[in-house]
Amino acid sequence: MSLLRFRTTIEINNINPYVLVAAAQATQLRPGWRKPMPVCVRIKGEPDTTCRINMMPVGDGSFYLYLNGEARKASNTKVGDTVSLGIEFDEAYQSGPVNPMPPWFSEALEQNPHAMQAWNDLIPSLKKEFLRYFARLKSPEAQARNAQQALYVLSGNRGRFLARSWHEGRVQEGR
Repeated sequence: MSLLRFRTTIEINNINPYVLVAAAQATQLRPGWRKPMPVCVRIKGEPDTTCRINMMPVGDGSFYLYLNGEARKASNTKVGDTVSLGIEFDEAYQSGPVNPMPPWFSEALEQNPHAMQAWNDLIPSLKKEFLRYFARLKSPEAQARNAQQALYVLSGNRGRFLARSWHEGRVQEGR
């Protein structure tokens, strides 16, 4: 497994702290990779166990490595800091949903054909994000509230869900 090490400055894109991984650097991890790249990251040698993050393609072969709060807190870093990074391709990554579809959501989808069609049309990574989010909901009230909101946007209504704007059952880009 190839370990990429380099120094760079943490920048910000809207509200998201990130570092840019140049195309030549990304090629050292996985040549020709053009979709979100699963990696394990350490910032300044922290945390003890690597953080699993997906680097997001820019379109020119380079990637944005968005640094989540866990990684920044463990390394005591902030936007503007120059840091040393250790990045390696996450060989353990498996595509597709890790979390099963909760019965309370699948039953709700079955009763709403329009929402079911929109669900079937979602890209796999967005389905995975839905399921990961749903897996963390503990109370029946939170489950019902989130199922209702998900069905609302998947049914074609304009709204916000999973920190995105939705309309016509799809995420609206740039809104």
